[in-house]
Amino acid sequence: MTNAITYNWNLATEAESFIRQYYEEKGLAERLLEARLSEVTTSIRETGTYAHTKEELVFGAKVAWRNNAKCIGRLFWDSLEVFDEREARTEDEIAAALLRHLEYATNGGRIRPALTAFAPRNKEGTEIRIWNHQLVRYAGYRGENGIVGDPSSVELTEEAIRLGWRGRGTPFDVLPLLVQIGGGRPKWYPIPDGLVKEVELVHPEHEAFAELGLKWYAVPILSDLALRIGGLTYTAAPFNGWYMGTEIGARNLADENRYGMLPAVADNFGWDRVSNTTLWKDRALVELNAAVIHSYKLSGVSIVDHHTAAEQFMLFMRKEREQGREANARWSWLIPPMSPAATPIWHDDKLTERTVRPDYAEQKRPY
Repeated sequence: MTNAITYNWNLATEAESFIRQYYEEKGLAERLLEARLSEVTTSIRETGTYAHTKEELVFGAKVAWRNNAKCIGRLFWDSLEVFDEREARTEDEIAAALLRHLEYATNGGRIRPALTAFAPRNKEGTEIRIWNHQLVRYAGYRGENGIVGDPSSVELTEEAIRLGWRGRGTPFDVLPLLVQIGGGRPKWYPIPDGLVKEVELVHPEHEAFAELGLKWYAVPILSDLALRIGGLTYTAAPFNGWYMGTEIGARNLADENRYGMLPAVADNFGWDRVSNTTLWKDRALVELNAAVIHSYKLSGVSIVDHHTAAEQFMLFMRKEREQGREANARWSWLIPPMSPAATPIWHDDKLTERTVRPDYAEQKRPY
């Protein structure tokens, strides 16, 4: 007696749509398309799933970036380097691939956009998960006097400690990588010294700014989103571009629920914080962001300011329209968190978000 495979019509429909998109955009012959569709259909009928070719995976990852409604930096979507690590089967192999990704992307400071794809969720539901929000992230420690480090990392830090990791307790301790396969116990891996490039923040005109002791890491490698291509879900597919300055200076270091540095910056400059009418928060925000941009450039690390990024996004939209596509866009995410009205995106009332594939999607946190 054999176990019958239930034909997955939803998977087959999404697979066909993606394969057709791939062959159409690549300008490949109709006979090759039909042969590939037959191959995919047969695989789904006989095994319940199918596998992307390397070329399909690369295309799908790039288009997912192109489709990402929240990303302002999509002008460079076609430059994404995709590493195929679907054969990695152990936590050790996955961690080693993650470190290779970090080294490649950092590139001494000349950041290279990259994505590493591990095996997709299988038909039994088994999946690979990277617990880190980003491959590089600073720890956050609860204490009697509040939180030391990054408040957004407190829960992950506590999970890492529970698993046996120990940090130094400073505001800028780099968390280890946490990797889980299926329902197994996650394993943690320290990132070797020297592999994480960090930038010490200084101000272009105010020398005393350095006394704040601020720094940030070079590469934002998102690692907890799912990459969805043609009905398959890659639950571990970390990817990166480079930082827009306001992500660091107006959010990570400035938000009250993050490092909350605006009062300290204002005090460092000697500004009056008695009343909001002095606009000390605005002044501190500008100078903090000026320090971020200046420091990254001084250190030879790729970064873009929010005005240039907005102009690049407008160019991206024009290029998409020339190709007969309308950019998928969420206005509230694309306007920068500082001086948004001074960017062209602020005034564009035609931006719309819709459901498109391939894409990146949020996942339920595994801890």
